[in-house]
Amino acid sequence: MKYLLSAILLFFLIGCKSKQSVATAAANDNTEVSKIINGHYANEHDFKTLNIRANAKYVDEKQSQSINAEIRIKKDEIIWINIKVLGFPVAKALITPTKVSYYEKINSTYFEGDFSMLSNWLGTDLDFSKVQNLFLGKAIDDLTKGKWVSEINEKLYKLSKPSDSDISKEFYFEAANYLLKKETISQTSQNRTLEIQYPSHKSVEKMFLPNEINIKASQKNNVSIDIEYKSTTFNENLSYSYSIPNDYKAIEID
Repeated sequence: MKYLLSAILLFFLIGCKSKQSVATAAANDNTEVSKIINGHYANEHDFKTLNIRANAKYVDEKQSQSINAEIRIKKDEIIWINIKVLGFPVAKALITPTKVSYYEKINSTYFEGDFSMLSNWLGTDLDFSKVQNLFLGKAIDDLTKGKWVSEINEKLYKLSKPSDSDISKEFYFEAANYLLKKETISQTSQNRTLEIQYPSHKSVEKMFLPNEINIKASQKNNVSIDIEYKSTTFNENLSYSYSIPNDYKAIEID
């Protein structure tokens, strides 16, 4: 169950492929940093609620596990996740701007904490907005802050920030709509890397969303999760029911 819990945690951060994909373009000149950033943020996500039904496959060095998930987002307020294996509910999670919580049914355990646990685990500061951005295909960091350097890499615009710390971040964008294609976070001192790729996107109600998300995390072990968005709907009246059973046991996660 330890590995399934790791998969659930990675779901917090952030497939077959949709038949409708947004056309992309290759970068062919050294476009100004401000144009890349402004172009990326021009893709606004104006909605009240978003309901995502997704499939995912989790793989580590010992096992692979298929997971189904329903992800409900109340913009800037709630991320609610219901996870099933072979059609049976096995875990539920609730994320708010102040708390990260989940419980799982197989071992009758639960966890409640803040974003410091996820931040320490991945080696980068996280908050609700960053987790929400990951599901929307937006850059995890606020690119309007700090100084960035642009270059062309693999026909994509790459933004990186000069830093004297051991944490480095890189963001890669295509040239048609400045959609995020990949972001990487690495921490040299901990031999820790996180790579998130968005191979393709779709346009839904004039908003761009990922078709799929590919996550690779590496520290002592290698973990990969491939998430496929099966359906997405906006502005429905959604419920976010969440109640940890009284007899469940609290756990700590290193």
